[in-house]
Amino acid sequence: MAFDGIFLKQITKQLQTIVPCKINRIHQVSDTELLFQLRHERTKYQLLISAHSLYNRINITTRTYPTPEIPSNFIMLLRKHLEGSIILSIEQGGFDRYLIFTISGYNELGDQTIRHLYVELMGKYANVILANENGKIMDALKRIPPFENTKRIIQPGALFQLPEPQLGQLNPFEQTGYTDDRPLTAQFEGFSPLLSKEIEYRIHHGENFVSIMQEIQASDQVYITNANNQTYFHCIPLKQFETESISYPINEGLDYLFYEKEERDRIRQQTGDLFKFVRREIKKYTSKIAKLTDSLEEAQNSEHWKEKGELLYSYLPMVKKGMTSITLPSFETQEDIVIPLDPKLDAKQNAKKCFQKYTKGKNGMVHIQEQLDIANQELEYFRNLEYQLTVANFQDAKEIHQELAQNGYVKANVSKIRKKKKEVALNYHTLTSPSGYPVYFGKNNLQNEYLTFKKAHRTDLWFHVKDMHGSHVILQTEHPEESDIRFAAMVAAYYSSGRESSSIPVNYCPVKNIKKIPGGKTGMVILSSYKTIYIDITPEFLNLIKQK
Repeated sequence: MAFDGIFLKQITKQLQTIVPCKINRIHQVSDTELLFQLRHERTKYQLLISAHSLYNRINITTRTYPTPEIPSNFIMLLRKHLEGSIILSIEQGGFDRYLIFTISGYNELGDQTIRHLYVELMGKYANVILANENGKIMDALKRIPPFENTKRIIQPGALFQLPEPQLGQLNPFEQTGYTDDRPLTAQFEGFSPLLSKEIEYRIHHGENFVSIMQEIQASDQVYITNANNQTYFHCIPLKQFETESISYPINEGLDYLFYEKEERDRIRQQTGDLFKFVRREIKKYTSKIAKLTDSLEEAQNSEHWKEKGELLYSYLPMVKKGMTSITLPSFETQEDIVIPLDPKLDAKQNAKKCFQKYTKGKNGMVHIQEQLDIANQELEYFRNLEYQLTVANFQDAKEIHQELAQNGYVKANVSKIRKKKKEVALNYHTLTSPSGYPVYFGKNNLQNEYLTFKKAHRTDLWFHVKDMHGSHVILQTEHPEESDIRFAAMVAAYYSSGRESSSIPVNYCPVKNIKKIPGGKTGMVILSSYKTIYIDITPEFLNLIKQK
């Protein structure tokens, strides 16, 4: 990754095209992400600011982000001082990785105020800081007390200080060349090691420094390259990797790069860490099944206690109180059987104890088998949820939390601020088959059950990967072409735990052939009759999914 000062300069140009603009609303998407809803010349924009240690960035976004119902104290402060205000300017600090927002508004008395919002995008030191016109810090997304940094304190009331600039570096857009005695990162402002290597590579292959900098200055794209199992990007193609790059408009490209990377953090922060809960339940039921299996095996072998009790009754005179064991010949095989004894009991009492163990084991088999069946069902249920979380977006995960709350596994989220009057529609997903028919699929149990038993018609086709966890897929037509069936089967194969395999088996049948399992978990069904198709996921389908 290379969110350096040169790249930030190109983003700043994009941001300056919507200035001045009004701040309509401010949300905190996660612990490190802020979302500003802006208005410029009758057009609405969403500005995302991330202070994540790895994925820090700023860009105009068209994606949908979750917003907590209870805002943090920092968000309440930003809303108080910035909502309804006008962003007058957005300036970059030279070629450093921070931006300064100058914002004009009014206080409670109607007096005009000037606020400065500093957005620092410096890796693990990324931060968002609000200061007044006198430079005093009002608050920050991440506070830094004196014992952590004595030179630069980020606390309410402290005087804000800009990050220290690196001295002796030149503006690369004003230079005609470079020297070989020092690295480019030491010679020029805003250069990352990645950009430095790219420019050196290009120069060694016949390009000149000025033309490369002109290409950077004119770029409004981000070029993404996958090489060495890593993703690299910059505002010019990275020829050093000698592989093809994918280009996007710069704001859209940043969404493509980072949106899903931070999705798990949002899910974890706003749904009570479902990943941890589900994995803990899987571990619990795996352990429970092992113990129940041992108990069942022991119960199934309880017949030997009956034989031991009968032997003790047959040889009563040989059993004396105080003995800890006795060896007697088996009635059937004449082999010696060692019978443990309680030295505090006499022969009859020890025999009675053997018969009690036999009766307990025999009667317990039914109960243990019932508990084992339940534990296996629960383990399968949570393994299914674990798979669903790996492909879930925030809304899907929120519905998984809702399902767990309905089934009594976790506490429901009750908002103290808003009470929703009507239930929110489920977030199922839609694609279009080659013949233009709708293809619906769910990414959690609530969506799957809704699509199968409420959304779908009886004559629609239902698809699900065979003997694996996956989505319920509905092809909404009575007369599909073969290409439509293969497409829907490919959706079912892709959104399943077997997506990395080849020749993935997918069962399909009319919806009327599907029934709920009595007493089964949400989304579990049985099929009365079905067909099976074996499908491979094509590169064309993968490209379609990436575009979606």
